[in-house]
Amino acid sequence: MTSSSNPLLGDEAVPRFDAITPVDVAPAIATLIERCEQALEQATLPGVPADHELLARVLDVPLQALEDAWGVVVHLQSVADSPELRAAFAAAQPAVTALYTRIGADERLFALYRRVAQECAARMSGPQRKALADSLRAFRLAGAELDPGDKTRFAAIQQRAAELGRGFSNRLLDATDAFVHWASAAELAGVPDDVLAPLRAAAQRDGRDGVFKLNLQQPCVGPVLRYADDRTLREALYRAQTTRASEFGPADLDNSALIAEMLRLRHEKAALLGYANHAEVSLVPKMADSPAQVLEFLRDLARRCRPQAERDLAELRAFAAAELGLPALQAWDLAYASEKLRQARYAFSEQDVKRHFGLDKVLPGLFGIAETLFDVRIQEEAQTAWHPAVRAFRVERAGELLGRFFLDPYARAGKRGGAWMNGARARWRKPDGALRTALAYLVTNFAAPTDGKPGLMSHDDVVTLFHEFGHGLHFLLSQVDVPGVSGISGVEWDAVELPSQLMENFAWEWSTLQRISAHVDTGAPLPRALYDKMLAARNFQSGLQLSRQVELALFDMRLHAEPARSEAVQALVDEVRAEAALLSPPAYNRFQNGFSHIFAGGYSAGYYSYLWAEVLAADAWSVFERAGALDQAVGRRYRETILEVGGSRTMNESFVAFVGREPEIGALLRQRGIAQAA
Repeated sequence: MTSSSNPLLGDEAVPRFDAITPVDVAPAIATLIERCEQALEQATLPGVPADHELLARVLDVPLQALEDAWGVVVHLQSVADSPELRAAFAAAQPAVTALYTRIGADERLFALYRRVAQECAARMSGPQRKALADSLRAFRLAGAELDPGDKTRFAAIQQRAAELGRGFSNRLLDATDAFVHWASAAELAGVPDDVLAPLRAAAQRDGRDGVFKLNLQQPCVGPVLRYADDRTLREALYRAQTTRASEFGPADLDNSALIAEMLRLRHEKAALLGYANHAEVSLVPKMADSPAQVLEFLRDLARRCRPQAERDLAELRAFAAAELGLPALQAWDLAYASEKLRQARYAFSEQDVKRHFGLDKVLPGLFGIAETLFDVRIQEEAQTAWHPAVRAFRVERAGELLGRFFLDPYARAGKRGGAWMNGARARWRKPDGALRTALAYLVTNFAAPTDGKPGLMSHDDVVTLFHEFGHGLHFLLSQVDVPGVSGISGVEWDAVELPSQLMENFAWEWSTLQRISAHVDTGAPLPRALYDKMLAARNFQSGLQLSRQVELALFDMRLHAEPARSEAVQALVDEVRAEAALLSPPAYNRFQNGFSHIFAGGYSAGYYSYLWAEVLAADAWSVFERAGALDQAVGRRYRETILEVGGSRTMNESFVAFVGREPEIGALLRQRGIAQAA
């Protein structure tokens, strides 16, 4: 089989998305797996010398080809799901998982890598040594040191875990897409016109005039919960959102049993590896040393933010009772009452802000910041993609291509919710000397243009775009070309959010907002008076928001540090809420059944990473603040010490190289407006 007959076998700089079909998946993946198996046998023949360059020639080429092709399939299933693609994915995944499990546990290959470490380290580069050390650690975590019986069980666990993760995502996507609520104009009183327009259009496409077709995608459910005056409607959407993929819906979409089995298998795998629980395994490649350290970090944050959170909630309750006729504030009232209080206190609404942000204005301004700080040029280019709304860009410096990225901005059926950056292909100096430049996917779920009108972005949307672009910069600007430590590979998971969270700060700068804003009707930039109100409101309810993040992280860490909890997940949810939450949701809330981060997104026993990395990001941002946000010297130092080095050294080393000292928590507290609680 050749690349001309199967686009997944091509070696093009950009995948041929227009040519890829579900029927291509099985033969392409089978071919690539066979090549990897042959390479494994060749690399482990008796007498093979301990030569890292030989290993790269024999193994890296076929393994990278499989990683590239399978990455395309995984990506398409998350942004362009169909029954045919889902079936092709499900059919191919067991063989892919089995191959990676087999390679990771191969005693012969592990022994060869150890010989390479002993005999070749002195002549290897720093990034090569870091990649080798990471590989040796990965072998141990993949069961390479287990006896044959335990290896067999370990492989079975890996296979079943992959199936469960896929099942979790599919059920959540199906439960989200299956929900429909028909609402009248009266029920939607208070909801802005730009939110209503696509809901009206969706109803009309179904042949229903005079009503609105509501869904659980964020551009619908978020604004309805925030703006709809009808409390019954808010409760209906809140209930639907928080019971997705649970026992309160169709049995075949309930994730409860999958979660329990997933947790049992994670703990069993940890025991096979000699660890007390999955949390300990998860932390091996991270900055944090132990579950106890993470729990101490989270509880310290909870203690510091608690007084502010209590003041936030007391103020909200008093306002809701006195001004909104809501003496008993409920979970479905929080966003609505908070928005009303924000408007009352700061004399502006999110809609006032939203009218100034459209993607076609925000993007050039965002790119301009990167070009100013990091000495790059970003240009749109024509590339075929998986959907007409997707756009492609190239990143250059001094005429040299650094990488490309696709931006998939809008929500739609068949596309997973949320926002993320995926590194499709990392920068790589191939064994033949050729350089492969980086390719990334940036995915968000903003409101799409409707009836010829641009889709408007809330400022939260703008911050989200800056966040994902920060991940993209970390991936695309890497100057490391060694597999395993290029881009974000090899970066500790609890530090990988540093560049993304640091980038969010630019979305709050006056100079930035002048670049990226234009009123939808007049074209005028954001007024200074409105910006001042936004800035004053930046830490509105910061105590409550931080408290919620601590709650989620505590739940995740305890869930994976306490093996017995696999059979009593809801009981643990209730315990954590009693410890960390100030306002308990209704008993039917099953947020965990949609918690993709920890059950299908790689953040198991790692959700704390957002807060851990926020400490790093806030502290690093203080360097920009002192010099000026767009100071080119600081931008260059940040690029060279953090963005370009990727995972070729520890993030602590990179952080110290940029800031000049170890990280401190004070900057985070100041940025959140709760330093007085320290």
